[in-house]
Amino acid sequence: MDSPRGRIDIMKGGLAGDVFDTSSVRHLDQCLGCMACVTACPSGVQYDKLIESTRAQLERRVDRPRSERLLREAIYRLFPYPRRLRALRGPLRAYQASGFGRVLARSGLLDRLPGTLRAMESLAPKLGKVEKLPDRTPATGPRRRTVGLLTGCVQGTFFPDVNAATVRVLAAEGCEVVVPPRQSCCGALSAHAGREPEALRFAKSVIETFEAAGVETVVVNAAGCGSNLKEYGHQLRDEPGWPERAAALAAKVRDVSELLDELGPVADRHPLPMTVAYQDACHLRHAQRVHAQPRRLLRGIPGVELREIADPEICCGSAGTYNLLHPEAAAELGERKARTVLDTGAQIMVTANPGCWMQVATTLAGMGKRMPVAHTVQILDASIRGVGVETVLARALDGPGTVVNGHPNPARTTRRAVNPMSPTS
Repeated sequence: MDSPRGRIDIMKGGLAGDVFDTSSVRHLDQCLGCMACVTACPSGVQYDKLIESTRAQLERRVDRPRSERLLREAIYRLFPYPRRLRALRGPLRAYQASGFGRVLARSGLLDRLPGTLRAMESLAPKLGKVEKLPDRTPATGPRRRTVGLLTGCVQGTFFPDVNAATVRVLAAEGCEVVVPPRQSCCGALSAHAGREPEALRFAKSVIETFEAAGVETVVVNAAGCGSNLKEYGHQLRDEPGWPERAAALAAKVRDVSELLDELGPVADRHPLPMTVAYQDACHLRHAQRVHAQPRRLLRGIPGVELREIADPEICCGSAGTYNLLHPEAAAELGERKARTVLDTGAQIMVTANPGCWMQVATTLAGMGKRMPVAHTVQILDASIRGVGVETVLARALDGPGTVVNGHPNPARTTRRAVNPMSPTS
């Protein structure tokens, strides 16, 4: 019942009037939502829409245990709200600077915390200065496109360097970049968790924001956010007055690698002689079907040798908030992914999603194998600006996104993970 077919059978039972019991809820909750089954299915079953709608039913109909309700409420009252996340930066930076996390790890007290708290502590990235992005950045040379940048919640708060690099690369490639102020969450985490009213509220806010910005394209540099924006037309199909607006906005959405590949390069690339392991974010590879574009961009940089990771279609275990709600299974999937990254022998891992970044970097650190990690657009930015390889690797190892404490991966046990199956199972 942990396979896509098994879960669809549970969904059919729900439609026929079956009650979602503890067992069926567990099987539905344990789905990663990685959408690997969607790209593997020869019949074109839209499992992504099925699981999202079913999880909304679970939220409406299932009375979860109090501890689980409180945990979910805490997660979804924090991460989709950029202002609340920014309020945590000060305390988190102080905690990281104090080295108290290492003390907790060495004392063994950290291991006594619940799995979710250990996961949060371990996954927290190193925080640096936040570079304020201009509201409007002109194109370098002739303007080819006017684009709006979705800054994101986790991306904007914990990975501001990625947004800054995105603006620089887009401008260098002839795009005028608009960064609308006071952006809300796009609703991805809420939609994937079945919190439908919340997701719809966020979606409407984003649509209004970018309609007012008057841009030709909405650029996203976080895979989960991009896949969600592209589904706005479906999500708001029953909202009076919104279907056409939602579909129009969704049609403008492009992942940054998708747009750059579409436009073609005009900025000069300086050589970056290094080996790169590219890790596919599930919501980029499976949900958005953006697979070849980032690889073409990386191979277009002189000196870059791209090395493929084994089983690229398998999830790393991050999956939005999955590694917080199911830390044991996520940890095993993270270790599997980390080992395939190490097997490439590459100098740096490149990915397109902050969740994947934190998940794999944390796992590598727990294995005692710290490795530089960067976003695709940061490698392009370094090449365009002529930054040397040593600087790129040093910044990727010690910049935002670095695992600070480096203690073992959270909630590792000898119990077998519940859902690391092949996407065709």
